[in-house]
Amino acid sequence: MKKLFVFGAAFFMGISTFAQNVDEIISKHITAIGGAENWKKVTSMVTEGTVNVMGNDVNVKVTQVNNEGQRQDISVAGMTGFIIMTPKGGWMFMPFQGQQKPEPMTADDVKESIDDLDIQGNLIDYQAKGHKVELIGTEEIEGTECYKIKVTRKTSGEQTLFIDKASHLVLKVSSKKKAMGQEMDVNIEFGDYREINGIKVPYSIGQGFGTMVVTSLKINEAVPAETFSDPK
Repeated sequence: MKKLFVFGAAFFMGISTFAQNVDEIISKHITAIGGAENWKKVTSMVTEGTVNVMGNDVNVKVTQVNNEGQRQDISVAGMTGFIIMTPKGGWMFMPFQGQQKPEPMTADDVKESIDDLDIQGNLIDYQAKGHKVELIGTEEIEGTECYKIKVTRKTSGEQTLFIDKASHLVLKVSSKKKAMGQEMDVNIEFGDYREINGIKVPYSIGQGFGTMVVTSLKINEAVPAETFSDPK
């Protein structure tokens, strides 16, 4: 019985240490991006940049108001489309994909995007927000050793974050998304972190179709309420 007790104590101590390490990693990550207090001061963010897609420069503007809405305006070949997402609904208009008028997003699309409206990100105060985190191992991203942290979000499903062991910055986020009834893997890569208003943000954001190079980033500018209105 004594041996069993010693094994059991060691086992549960290991679980406790593992859980503690997750929070230590997250704490270092939050410090690396400027600290929770600085991020809590951010109420809005307007990001502009360009993506080269098959030889064409695509201009992208992302307007965010914390937990209220996100709007992506995409301009290419003289046409402009948009994606609007709010906690209650969303709309999409992609004229370069043949759409003639804005169409509402599905309830599933809205649900999968709600947690993305949090400008602070899901790791700051993750427990209070209803998310769960788990350290699931390590993996190299282009030669850089990273922690793999699975985040089970309150509403929008799971994500896997790859956090650089040295800088404690997020280099990649992987998740599964549903589109047109099909589930797909979505990978977003981050780089060229720069400091602005006391926080660190990536100026290089890569997805499968190309990498967005940020040319302008404005924080806490007033955003008109109609930015996220139903575009009837």
